[in-house]
Amino acid sequence: MTAHDFTTLQTRWSFPTLVWFGAGRLADLPAGLAEIGARAPLIISDRGLAASDIVAQAKAAFESVGIAPGLFCDVQPNPSVENVMSGLTALRAGGHDCVIALGGGSAMDAAKAVAMMAGQDRPLLDFEDVGDNFRRVQTEGMVPVIAIPTTAGTGSEFGRSSVITDADSHRKVIIFHPEMLPELVILDPQVTVGLPPRLTAATGMDALSHALEALCAPGWHPMADGLALTALKMIDESLATAYSQPGNLGARANMLAASAMACTALQKGLGAVHALAHPLGARHGAHHGMLNAVLMAHVLRFNLSAVGAQMATLAHELRLVGDDPGAAVLDWLETLRARIDMPSTLSGMGVDVAESDIAALVADALRDPCAGGNPVPLTAAGVEQILRAAL
Repeated sequence: MTAHDFTTLQTRWSFPTLVWFGAGRLADLPAGLAEIGARAPLIISDRGLAASDIVAQAKAAFESVGIAPGLFCDVQPNPSVENVMSGLTALRAGGHDCVIALGGGSAMDAAKAVAMMAGQDRPLLDFEDVGDNFRRVQTEGMVPVIAIPTTAGTGSEFGRSSVITDADSHRKVIIFHPEMLPELVILDPQVTVGLPPRLTAATGMDALSHALEALCAPGWHPMADGLALTALKMIDESLATAYSQPGNLGARANMLAASAMACTALQKGLGAVHALAHPLGARHGAHHGMLNAVLMAHVLRFNLSAVGAQMATLAHELRLVGDDPGAAVLDWLETLRARIDMPSTLSGMGVDVAESDIAALVADALRDPCAGGNPVPLTAAGVEQILRAAL
């Protein structure tokens, strides 16, 4: 991959947490509670799952052993500061000692933030991932998290941060602390079978964006590169199948594993895809995975001059043909996006960006923590070029 001077190179690596994998493992929640040493769980999910069989099954698993879990489902698709604080009120009012994060990335992010805020006396935004803000966290009061994803995309169950929307500033804010990582992750492909095809596609493209941006990020992290490459191969093999055959448990399992690996790999870095998707999502309320699906090809085209070695490796792993690996990967990406009926432009997904909003979106993207991980250093002109190409 990229050449490095190993006489001076120093870096830090960290890999995640305990995982229980298998169809039907949602029923093992009571054992999971014992695993983390907790007794009074609060299930946090989103509004779309509130009346679902999945939430009912989680509650029934606890009730079968005499545990009455709390339930908080007031989480919107792009979770807000208000969602987190309402969840915190429910946690404290019910005397809960742990959080069960059940849902997609929105529920995961809200749940992890609630668990962190259980021990804090400062406002949530004081812990934005800027500088050493994470050192303000009082870790002794945090409660543990068990995470059960119902989508295969965000990988938030393996993350040490939450993306929370600040409605006042129209920003997506990253809240970070190393101990926000769930203590136990239950990956049950059975709970993802009922995910609608369009959400299967959008969340799958989110996982792909994590793997692709991590692979392209500068820096030396061969373990992350290996995870990213394997995730990309598994997504190539399984996403279209999961989309067209929703009940295919093998494809669902592969996508859950690929999502997990992609999220683990992204600790190497993200780039312009996420730097732009965050302000677009905050200002337009659009689905994060679908934004990534639209932005990826435009960002990759912008970055091709700096990622030749990565594209050669990826083209080889995916067995793509052609003399130009970058062009072959770009064609593969656009073909996969079309196979799962994802739009190719922002207007195609219903996001109409006004001319008067472009300068603010560019400024927000440049301030986003992900901007620094782009392989081509981002400038206002470069971000605007990508954004206009995606319109």
